[in-house]
Amino acid sequence: MASVKLDIPIKAPPAKVWEAVSDVGEIHTRFVPGFVTGTKLEGDTRTVTFETGFVAQELIVDIDGSAMRLAYSVRPNELMTHHHASFEVVPEGETACRLVWQADFLPAGAEEAVRGMMEQGAAVMKRTLGAA
Repeated sequence: MASVKLDIPIKAPPAKVWEAVSDVGEIHTRFVPGFVTGTKLEGDTRTVTFETGFVAQELIVDIDGSAMRLAYSVRPNELMTHHHASFEVVPEGETACRLVWQADFLPAGAEEAVRGMMEQGAAVMKRTLGAA
């Protein structure tokens, strides 16, 4: 198994960042616009279309407002046989926070591709949320 963990500093109020993170059906407009071009939410399953055309089916595992933590899992696809990830908003005062994004997945050989996608997404998150 491989893991990637990113710690993303965001210059925005933690509550506003959490609003965007937890709006699981609107990540293409509020969280990672451009990086994700479409989101369809059906029950606890989210279909995410990326700018590359890659489509992922994700299971929303938990949305914990008190901990400001979202857990999700990407269903097996051509890249991964297992995937579990989470976002956690860690407040740093009233006007800044860190967004901790961690993913655990198989096979370990997917690490370069997963890390690359996460780093691209993190750059968009930082830009989008910091401008809010």
